[in-house]
Amino acid sequence: MCWIPHFFCHTQAGQVTKHLQNRKERVLMETYDVVVVGSGTAGQTAAHTLKDYGASVAVIENSDRPGGICALAGCQAKKWYFEAAETMARARHLAGKGVTRQPEMDWSIIRDEKRSFTRAVPEGTRKGLKGAGIHFIEGTAEFQDKAVLAVNGERVAARYIILATGAHPMSLPFAGAEHLTGSSTFLELDHLPPRIAFVGGGFISFEFAHFAAYLGQSQQIHILEAAPRPLGPFDAEMAEQLMKASRAENIDIHTDMQVSGIEKSGSGYTVHTRDGGSLPVDMAVHGAGRVPSIEGLALEKGDVAYNRRGITVDREMRTSNPRVFAVGDCAASIQLARVADYEACVAAKNILAEMHGGEGALMDYGAVPTVLFTYPQYAMVGATEESLRAGGIPYFKSMDSNLSWPTYRRVGMRNAAYKVLVDENSRILGAHIISDNAAGLINIFKQAIVSGQSSAELYWNHVMTPYPTRESDITYMLAPFIADDPLAGL
Repeated sequence: MCWIPHFFCHTQAGQVTKHLQNRKERVLMETYDVVVVGSGTAGQTAAHTLKDYGASVAVIENSDRPGGICALAGCQAKKWYFEAAETMARARHLAGKGVTRQPEMDWSIIRDEKRSFTRAVPEGTRKGLKGAGIHFIEGTAEFQDKAVLAVNGERVAARYIILATGAHPMSLPFAGAEHLTGSSTFLELDHLPPRIAFVGGGFISFEFAHFAAYLGQSQQIHILEAAPRPLGPFDAEMAEQLMKASRAENIDIHTDMQVSGIEKSGSGYTVHTRDGGSLPVDMAVHGAGRVPSIEGLALEKGDVAYNRRGITVDREMRTSNPRVFAVGDCAASIQLARVADYEACVAAKNILAEMHGGEGALMDYGAVPTVLFTYPQYAMVGATEESLRAGGIPYFKSMDSNLSWPTYRRVGMRNAAYKVLVDENSRILGAHIISDNAAGLINIFKQAIVSGQSSAELYWNHVMTPYPTRESDITYMLAPFIADDPLAGL
């Protein structure tokens, strides 16, 4: 640590006077091997990994509740509601199959259980960083030049900088957008109102709509999507199957419906659409997606390129400034927590390779599983049919919906479905599953893609899977691919 830019001489009054005049201009300069901006899952992963390998590290966070969206109001927090919703859904589906009385759910108690976890996150984050010997700096960072950040009027320099600032709800261009309830606020509600509209047809809207359908007293639940169909990144045919399952739970899904404004109306709101329609609701929820939180970083001063999707990075997670890396939701990559953690480790390894020698690492997004925590869940990995057709890639598929396999009849699930796509050599190109255990099943296909397994090899790997289970059903999904040669891969 050093004080700059003054030189203090005790023997000359003129220099003393000059020093006193310049005291307000002096800036404290801290220098580290690596400075990480952001304390979410990606930032903490990078910081702790680098510290474990001997680097001096500081973490800068501008929120008074460090820990990141995943832990505080995202993937971790929402699971409290999902687990309860899944329990309620199972009970409903088993009505008449042995369950004679439906359980009662209390949203506020679930919220309090969630709070018991999230309440400890900020202080736990601070203690964890301090205990690891990582300097935690509260404040807003912005670039001064390619290697120096300004925080709270002080200058922080580093050999390397990792940006892990996350994302926030995108601004919506219509009057009354300020009336929208954010996803974080939704998870903090005391109770759910009778009429809810979710603006946007993506992850948040579908998951939260299912929470409302199973856990609240809501009689009207709407998803309003401006495009011809919701869940754009997902396979269209499978998305339609999830929409069918959602509608069976009284979730109304409106497509080609562009919101033109929201106005306060008595104790509720009126959602206006561009086609002249109106929808009275008690609450309108922002479910239209998130955008990278990069405002205020002064990226231009740091020579860091970006676009509307986020900070531009290569497969090393390096930005246009070779001393700066970007990971997690602020990077122009895939906004998923586990992807963020992986990116953080890739960035850390490349920094350590430059500091101490050794091999670096590259990101591979070819087999990233994605799960919608609805009920049933929808999980996918790899290609969709639309992407294969658009790329002119030959493929074969095995697909079925409304599965009547015993595993689903036993739990009363009527909308289970799957789709598996393979190439001309029978290698897995993509897999899509709607099930009550889609999250577990999709990881099997992810591993098959990573290891280059053929459908026949994957089939025989699961013949002796404990039966009957969801995992053993994989043999049914793959059987069409080996019909011409049933012993292939054995």
